[in-house]
Amino acid sequence: MASRLANSWVLITGASSGFGEAAARAFAAEGARLLLGARRLERLERVAADARSAGAPEAHAHVLDVGSTESVETFVRWVRGRTERVDVLVNNAGGAHGLEPVTEGRDSDWEAMVQSNLLGAARMCRAVLPLMPRDAGATVLNIGSIAGRTPYENGALYCAAKAGELALTRALRLELCGTGIRVATLDPGLAETEFSMVRFKGDADRAKKVYEGTHPLRPDDVAEAMVWIASRPPHVCIDEMVIKPARCLKNR
Repeated sequence: MASRLANSWVLITGASSGFGEAAARAFAAEGARLLLGARRLERLERVAADARSAGAPEAHAHVLDVGSTESVETFVRWVRGRTERVDVLVNNAGGAHGLEPVTEGRDSDWEAMVQSNLLGAARMCRAVLPLMPRDAGATVLNIGSIAGRTPYENGALYCAAKAGELALTRALRLELCGTGIRVATLDPGLAETEFSMVRFKGDADRAKKVYEGTHPLRPDDVAEAMVWIASRPPHVCIDEMVIKPARCLKNR
């Protein structure tokens, strides 16, 4: 039986690495057509090439910074040049910057986290929703975090941004009630990606210690859940999913 996602158009932000890169491979294996955005264009183009090799009939890449309204609008104009519809929007771009108490926090880190995790998702929804078909199983899938549900010390602004993303998802679902567009959040716990390298400004030793004594999620675990959520029958909405490693109690 053909996948429900075959030949659908799937737009993924933050697709140059981590969950986004894994999602590109996973949706490609379902025969989806991909629109990939991220800031690192060279890496993004390699992901698009790999996705075509994995089964995507089409996989296109364009630079995207969700922290910039101008970049989002330019990206969506580019999207409109390739398709009149987007069936699945995966708001994956985001990340954490720094791990300090509020009294030692830096504006640059705080602003980057709010821009990418919260405002970026809102910008993408605002720009892409006019392209999403009604009553056909279209899906907005926001990639949140367990941190948006269970805050932890020294992560106040990241937790707040992800809590905001969760509230955005819930409010948007109410706004779109009756349109047939599903709105979901997928909230992972501890996962091994470039997340900690970014948070600790490239300090590999410190990033490695985050995962000591744990068996964290892998990007493919999260990507598999994304595909499952997006491929439910059109009348089924997976409102919220929390996915955590079985052998780890850490939230971040």
